[in-house]
Amino acid sequence: MKINKKDKVVIIYGKDNGRKGVVEKVYPKTNTALIPGINIFKKHIKKNEKMPQGGKVDLPRPIAISKIMLICPKCGKQTRVGIKIENKKKFRICKKCQSKI
Repeated sequence: MKINKKDKVVIIYGKDNGRKGVVEKVYPKTNTALIPGINIFKKHIKKNEKMPQGGKVDLPRPIAISKIMLICPKCGKQTRVGIKIENKKKFRICKKCQSKI
């Protein structure tokens, strides 16, 4: 996957279009990433010991990798990610400024 944990990203599609955040967790099997404060949904909780009244709770849900774009740390623009191989090691590169990420 071309998006990793602690990458700065921008949402390019959906209800949170244009918002920025930092990836907290990546789920490679489902091609999704969890970004705090983005893609918030409400969940209704039944009465229990922690919440004796029950109620609604806001939860961030994972968002598809195809709906987010990486922000290059060097040029600061949203960019696609390329892969370059040097000395049998893979590096991610910014497609706009060609710098290593």
